[in-house]
Amino acid sequence: MGKIFLFDNDVDTDQIIASQYLLYPTVEEMKSHAFESLRPDFAQLVKAGDYVVAGDNFGCGSSREQAPAVLRALGVRAVLAKSFARIFYRNAINIGLPAIVCADLHDAVQDGDEMELSLEKGIVRTGGRELSCTKLPPQMQKILNDGGLIAALNREVD
Repeated sequence: MGKIFLFDNDVDTDQIIASQYLLYPTVEEMKSHAFESLRPDFAQLVKAGDYVVAGDNFGCGSSREQAPAVLRALGVRAVLAKSFARIFYRNAINIGLPAIVCADLHDAVQDGDEMELSLEKGIVRTGGRELSCTKLPPQMQKILNDGGLIAALNREVD
């Protein structure tokens, strides 16, 4: 079980990690500034295994890979949204952060609720309810299990 951090529609990559922090040399140094403009206490409150839940078009804006990377570095287990910006979705899977389309979740939960996600079954359990989400194809699931695209490709070479 993890805690839900609820966000609205059209959260852009600048709101996930503002451009001035891209000057920091590592994601570890950037992560304390995640969602700083929307929720300044996010990085202090989020724990490993927690979830980001959002409305439509999560991750719109630039193509920066640091946006999903800071969430993963903070221990976010997955981002679940009604829809994702295409480039954020690809970047998230590439770095090993599950990005799951779950159309009904945003409107069914509140900030701070607890939930559990079964990636394999494409199911979320929260508040005594079970909601269906997009079930990832086996190859994408393998990429996530391996820790991202580069890690998955390196395992194929070994």
